[in-house]
Parts: sequence; C-alpha cells; structure tokens
Amino acid sequence: MSTLIQPEAVAARARQILDTWQADEEWARMRSSCAKYSSDWTDCYGYPIIHAYDAVADAPALFTETVRVLALKSAMYELTDGDEKAAELAQPVPTDVMSHALTAQFTVLSRIQQRTGIRFVHATDMEDGFAGGTWRLGDFSHQAYRAAWGPVNERYWIDADETERRRQVLDEVCAGIGVTRARKEGSHPRRFRRGVASGSTGSFGGGAIRSGSTPSLCGCTHAGVRFPRV
Repeated sequence: MSTLIQPEAVAARARQILDTWQADEEWARMRSSCAKYSSDWTDCYGYPIIHAYDAVADAPALFTETVRVLALKSAMYELTDGDEKAAELAQPVPTDVMSHALTAQFTVLSRIQQRTGIRFVHATDMEDGFAGGTWRLGDFSHQAYRAAWGPVNERYWIDADETERRRQVLDEVCAGIGVTRARKEGSHPRRFRRGVASGSTGSFGGGAIRSGSTPSLCGCTHAGVRFPRV
C-alpha cells in the first residue's frame, strides 16, 4: 500500500465518515434493509464460510463490520484523490458480500451520499481476488481498522488462507448434492453445473436451514456449516 498515506490517517478519517453516516436521517432504514435477509441473497461462497452462519443472528454484527470497511474505503478514496484501485482495500469475503446488500439499497444510498457529500466506494473490477477474501493479518486494512476501532471481529474477519480452506470444505459438501464449481488456473469465477431446484427442502452439511426458509440453488443461503479445525 502507499508509503505516503499511513493507516492512522485513513483510520482518523474513517471514524469521521462513519459518524457522519450514522447521523444521517435514513441510516436506520439502511441498516434495517440490509438486515432483512431474503431469497434475493443467494450465496454459496460468501456468508456460508462463517462458522455455523445464521442469516438473522449474524446480520447486525456483520453490518457493523461492513460499514466500517466501507468507511475505510471511502477515507482511502478521499485521501488518494479518487484512486479507485487504492480504495479497494483488502477485506474478508463476508463483508464484501454484505456490501453488495448495502449498495443494493440504491435509492436510500444515493440520498445519504448526496446529503453527506461522502462517496460510497465499491468496484468489483478493482478488487484483488474473488469477492474480496484477500485480507491478511497485519496488512494495511488490518492496521487501519485496528487504529480506528480496535481488534477485528474474528468471526467475520476470515483471512485469505482460511477462506480458501473453508471454500474447499463447501466444495465437498456441495459436490455431495451434485453442485460443483469450475476454476481455471489463475482465475476465480465459479460456475455451477447442476443444482437443486428452487423450493426444495433439506439441510446443508448437517446445518439447520435458518429463518424458516427453503434453500435455493444449492441450498447454501441459510447454511449452518460447522467447519472442522485444522
């Protein structure tokens, strides 16, 4: 990361940014909208890497971690005079996925952005790696977060190596119900070849389906997978 911009400077501005967002008249609406899980958020390799993930119980804390990351990214964007690449700080997969839920609240987000004058920053084509997941202990993102808010929430801040290990566990489980991913050397997108019909019932990896929902695609949306330790 840049030798000219220090994590402490990003942290100081990020705290101000988050305070400004939280003071906005529609911030509570933004928070509640992101916490409302629905079948729109079908996801097999983001949220489910959280140990025994629960769509309802995890939403508040995951939102907190996500908006802190977004505040760091917005701060970096400002401090680099709009450098989108520099602003796409490394982050864990779960916060990256939640940021998609947040930016989907486009109308409210646009009004908050207009009132505060602070740009929300998220650009998939500027990310390193697949859906985030490039965060590592002690990197620039970690230093900036720690300077702003103290220790990260380890439940959601899953580093790059552990993210890949958990995704391999998910691969094995999904393969058992006929869902696989294709991956070319040096690339990241997943392609699902065969899945379980929407509206089917069941469980995923022995974890209970949460929120009274039925699984869609490969049954991963409300998965409560308990990852083995190594």
